[in-house]
Amino acid sequence: QVQLVESGGGLVQAGGSLRLSCAASGTILSINTMGWYRQAPGKQRELVASITSTGGVDYVGSVKGRFTISRDNAKNTVYLQMNSLKPEDTAVYYCNTDRGYHLNRYWGQGTQVTVSS
Repeated sequence: QVQLVESGGGLVQAGGSLRLSCAASGTILSINTMGWYRQAPGKQRELVASITSTGGVDYVGSVKGRFTISRDNAKNTVYLQMNSLKPEDTAVYYCNTDRGYHLNRYWGQGTQVTVSS
């Protein structure tokens, strides 16, 4: 059974940084396209960043140049380095496989990121 556990969120001032981690069990992240998603209150969940099995990355326009997605295959963990945080980045952040997203399965509890102005 696939389990994804996000961590690393917290309260930070605008301009600050956080590093989120997504640890997986029951699947091997290196063979999956992985995504970081976020959901703000009253808004739909959106894809923020993704990384393919071959290392290709993509970002939503609002975080380009500020966020970096990466993967440590030995630890079966995906990271999201978030710099120059803005209040509009405030949301619960989740990771998931591409398959999990489309099946609406495997979602973890997420990690709360709150950016104060």
